[in-house]
Amino acid sequence: MKLTVVGTGSSGNCYILENDKESLLIECGVNIKAIKQALRFSLTKLVGALVTHEHQDHCKSIKEVMASGVNVWATKGTHEACGTIRNHRALAMCLGESYKVGGFKVMSFKTEHDAAEPCGFLINHPDTGNVLFLTDTMYSPFTFRNLHNIIIEANYSHEVIRVQLSEKEFLKNRVMQSHMSLDTCIGFLRKNDLSKVNNIVLIHLSDGNSDEKLFKSEVENATGKTVTVADNGTVIQFKKTPF
Repeated sequence: MKLTVVGTGSSGNCYILENDKESLLIECGVNIKAIKQALRFSLTKLVGALVTHEHQDHCKSIKEVMASGVNVWATKGTHEACGTIRNHRALAMCLGESYKVGGFKVMSFKTEHDAAEPCGFLINHPDTGNVLFLTDTMYSPFTFRNLHNIIIEANYSHEVIRVQLSEKEFLKNRVMQSHMSLDTCIGFLRKNDLSKVNNIVLIHLSDGNSDEKLFKSEVENATGKTVTVADNGTVIQFKKTPF
């Protein structure tokens, strides 16, 4: 199984988990053409799509994905906010319940963001083990066991944001109250059992309020794990074991 980063950050988020037999779309916050191009213009392997919330950088192409014949899984609140709740391709998830999406088992859980009913995902597949997808949240009220791969937001640094947004108090407060800082990300990771984790992928870094090299080294030092800072086009092998 491999993870392909189609887009990450405020300009648009989209990720694909894929093996030879099937693929799963996580977020569709980029142009539908970019999604189809990443899938080599073949959606036959695509078993479904997951969307965390209704902000455009996460759901931009949700209706086009549905129109392409793909079921989109999200909370009822997210589908309502996206205007897709009546679409027959809209499948509503209840927080804390697990669903079968092709060969993937997906459970949604509550996140802390300024959206209708935002969520994160715990994704299980025989090839990847347990994959945590956590983004656009001020913090996580949950911890997780037996994780094998982690895709997590590290949006900003408190030190950088104080300088960059010193005269933009409203924007600074909005970022700090709806996104995960580097310190919070590291604190969350330390609270979880990382003994089986192969990859930590940092996503949704702020263009102006983050430092890619610093974030990578800080998380590596805190966890002792392989850390990748996601960029458009990044491809990472996601396995259950490191072998």
